Amino acid sequence: MADLQYPIGKYSPPDTITEDHVAGWIEDIRQFPSVIRSLVEGMTEEQLNTPYRPGGWTVRQVVHHTSESHLNSVIRFKWGLTEDEPLIKAYEQADWAETADVNETPLELTLDFIDLLHAKWVLLLSSIKGDQWKRGILHPETGTRMQLDWLAGMYAWHGKHHAAHVSGLIEREGWV
Repeated sequence: MADLQYPIGKYSPPDTITEDHVAGWIEDIRQFPSVIRSLVEGMTEEQLNTPYRPGGWTVRQVVHHTSESHLNSVIRFKWGLTEDEPLIKAYEQADWAETADVNETPLELTLDFIDLLHAKWVLLLSSIKGDQWKRGILHPETGTRMQLDWLAGMYAWHGKHHAAHVSGLIEREGWV
């Protein structure tokens, strides 16, 4: 089950984050919309409603989740850039995956939203320079300080993590 839940492993950033790491992560974030779109295009409703693992979200929920998580990330980056050590707002991701819009919003609309959101996000990330990457946000539940460079890596990982959920399901089910 661990491989199905964390098909690329848990987020494990390098001890020292370099400009090259950040540049690669920005590129991963830039590419995510085309990656997720290519995975789900042509899927049937039955396939979109299939959980990627037992007890896991459906493909549809995964796509909606990434749009919502990445929207929150943009806001977190903006807070980190404009406020000193802001306390971010946490949210119940599992509950969000069960709201009515997840089943009622056409997936194409959410894929278009991901395209636009990531285009804007990449512009924001590309504007961050030098010591700005060391600015941080605080998580309300753990009190953990997260630097913006660390956060860029985590969200690059997040996109790959969920794309691997979908691609793994496609492979296991023989939907290729």
